[in-house]
Amino acid sequence: MSPRTRVFFLVALAAVFASGVVVIGVFATRSNVPTVKPRRGTPPLALDFGVRTDPEARALLQAETLYNRERPQKQAEARRKQAEALFSRYRSLEAEVGAAFAAWPSDTVTRLETLAAEHPRSGLVALHLGLALYWSRRDQEAETAWRAAERLQPNSLYAVRAADLLHPRFFPGLPTFVPSFQAPRRIGVLTPTLQVVALERAARTGGAHAKILYGVALQKLDRPRSAEAQFTAAARESPNDPEARVAEAVGLFDKANPSRAFSRLGPLVRVFPRAQTVRFHLGLLLIWLADLQKARQELRLARAEGPKTPLGGQASAYLSALAQVGTR
Repeated sequence: MSPRTRVFFLVALAAVFASGVVVIGVFATRSNVPTVKPRRGTPPLALDFGVRTDPEARALLQAETLYNRERPQKQAEARRKQAEALFSRYRSLEAEVGAAFAAWPSDTVTRLETLAAEHPRSGLVALHLGLALYWSRRDQEAETAWRAAERLQPNSLYAVRAADLLHPRFFPGLPTFVPSFQAPRRIGVLTPTLQVVALERAARTGGAHAKILYGVALQKLDRPRSAEAQFTAAARESPNDPEARVAEAVGLFDKANPSRAFSRLGPLVRVFPRAQTVRFHLGLLLIWLADLQKARQELRLARAEGPKTPLGGQASAYLSALAQVGTR
């Protein structure tokens, strides 16, 4: 594990344990797309089923897990054959992409090129064609395919993963806004799928905080454009609420142009000088840029605003994780 990957892992792990907000996102990021791109082994598979729990989604998730599991290595070929058998039961585009990968390297690129011609607007196909091309050492063609995945379906896991591969100096995924408030208990006790439904309904009829909570759920489901729309609506509705304004800024984070988020977030330090959420999220975004020294500074300032608040505890968890990384 590289130092940068280790930083991200520790920080993300600390966030999971420290977070006081409603947990929605068990359906998010299930794949293991690396930030350092190896040529050994097989290209990683990343399928997105949102909140689907139907039999096909469950079967294809099982196949994806079998395919992506790396150890023990001597069992990898047998697992790929099991995955291929599961994928071959279905005719969806996800199943076809999975079957092409499970047959690696036999005709994988050719099969994906055929799928790309048949489905020219699919980010799913473009992302995986790029991965297959990269593992085949056709780097420039891979980059072209990943840029297509970003453009074709910007509001999807496939665009998020493509951005990871196009910008490997950043941490994987996108930063998620952390509210200082929780969803109502009646929502928190629901299953994850029903939580999303309830939060969407609340966002339609509720105020800025309801829109923020739904936006966070969408972020965790790798729907960045939809989340951005919710955060923008919240900020428009409550322009004097620092939570809404900060969420709007975080929702603008784009690896191709991080200044969009920072140009909105930085000035809020003066607009809301005592709002803990501003400093906390400045620290969070700086972690994503791998500027760990400045991230520590902002997180310490955030913690000083209220060590015992939910965000104060979250800031402490991040700082603790970053300190552990510094000792290794």
